[in-house]
Amino acid sequence: MKGHLKLTKQEILDQNINDHIKEIGEEFRSGFEELKKYPKSVTIFGSSHATPANPHYRLAHELANRIAKELNYAVITGGGPGIMAAANLGAQEANGNSVGLTIDLPHIQHTNPYTTSTVNSHYFFTRKTLLAFSAEAYVFFPGGYGTFDELFNILTLIQTRKIPKVPVILIGKEFWNNLKNFMTKNMLEEYNYVTHHDLELFTIIDNLDKAMEIIKAAPVSKWWENYD
Repeated sequence: MKGHLKLTKQEILDQNINDHIKEIGEEFRSGFEELKKYPKSVTIFGSSHATPANPHYRLAHELANRIAKELNYAVITGGGPGIMAAANLGAQEANGNSVGLTIDLPHIQHTNPYTTSTVNSHYFFTRKTLLAFSAEAYVFFPGGYGTFDELFNILTLIQTRKIPKVPVILIGKEFWNNLKNFMTKNMLEEYNYVTHHDLELFTIIDNLDKAMEIIKAAPVSKWWENYD
C-alpha cells in the first residue's frame, strides 16, 4: 500500500492503461481460442426480449436446429435471452455446438442455459469483434438497438472489405423491409449516402428453406488455417 501511494499520478494512469490492455488482450485471446474450435459456424442475432410465444423466437429455434443438424455447423449467439436463447436451444436439441459470447452489463442479463460453451467479455467491443470475426453467414432476426448495432457493424466491415463478403440474412420481411425502404428513400435516393451496391449486402427473406440454401452455398472461411 505504501509503495502504491508513492506512485505519481502519471504512473498510476500508466498502470491503469496497462491493466486495461492486459484485460482486453486476455478477452481476445480466450475468445479466439474458443472460436478456433468451430471452423464452420453461423452467427445469429436478434432481440433479447422475444419470448417463446413470439414467431421470430420459433423461427430462430427451427433455423438453428437445422443448421446444427443438417450442416453440422456451430451456432453462435450473444448467449443471452430471447432470440439468442431460441437459437442456442435449437442447436443444443440437435446435439450441435451451441456457443454463447456473453457480456457483462450494468443490469443483469443472464446467460441462457442452452449453450454448450461460453466466452464472457467485459468490453462490448471485444464481444462485437468476436461475434463478427468469422462465420459462414450472419443471420439477423428483428431486434432493438443491440441488433441494429451488430447489423450495421457487420455491413460496414463487409462494405469496407475488412471481412470477406459473406451472406447477411435478415429474417422477417414485415420488420426489415421498413428499414430497407428508409435506406433506399433517404440514405440512397435523397442524400446519396450509400450506393445501390451497399443495399445488396444483405438479403431479406421469410422462408427458412431459402435461408438454408444461402448458408449451404456460402464458401467456408479458412481463417483458422492461419491462426497461431
